[in-house]
Amino acid sequence: MTGARTDVEQVERANTAFYEALERGDFDELSDLWLDTGTDAAPEADPDPDGRDDEDIADDGDEAPISCVHPGWPVLTGRGEVLRSYALIMANTEYIQFFLTDVHVGVAGDTALVTCTENILSGGPPPEAGGELGPLVGQLVVATNVFRRTDDGWKLWSHHASPVLAESDDEEGEDSPS
Repeated sequence: MTGARTDVEQVERANTAFYEALERGDFDELSDLWLDTGTDAAPEADPDPDGRDDEDIADDGDEAPISCVHPGWPVLTGRGEVLRSYALIMANTEYIQFFLTDVHVGVAGDTALVTCTENILSGGPPPEAGGELGPLVGQLVVATNVFRRTDDGWKLWSHHASPVLAESDDEEGEDSPS
C-alpha cells in the first residue's frame, strides 16, 4: 500500500515540475520531463520489414511516441514536434502562471493519469512606450497528463488540454423565466 502512495506522490511531483518548468521558461528542464521513446530518430537504412512507420506502431506499448494537444491546436506527435511547440510558446509568452485545481492522480502499473484544471494567468509583451507587462489574461483549461515510469522516474508521455467554454450572460438569460 505504501508503494502506491509513493507512486502517486512521485507522479504529483512530476506533474508539478512540468508546470513549474513552463512557468520559468526552462526549456531544458521541460525537455527532460518528457518521455524519450527514441522513435524520433532517423530511420535505419533497411525499412521496417512489415512496412510500418513510427505512427503505425503507436499501439505497440514501449515504442509509442509522445503526443501533445494544446488548446486550439492539432495533435502534435513525436518528441521534435512537441518540444518545438513548447519552445514557441516560451518564446512568445512574457509571463505565465498555472494555478492547478481539481487534481486527480491514478496509477496503474507503469502508467499514471493526471487530470486537472489549469487556471492560467498570462501576459503579453509590454506596450511599445512602457516597460511593464502587457495586459494579463486569464484562461480556464482542463488537462489530462499521462506519465510512464522509467528508470529515471515518471516521464510525461502525453498532454492534452482543452479550453473550458464559459457561459455568457445572454445564454444564461435564455433559460431564465421572464
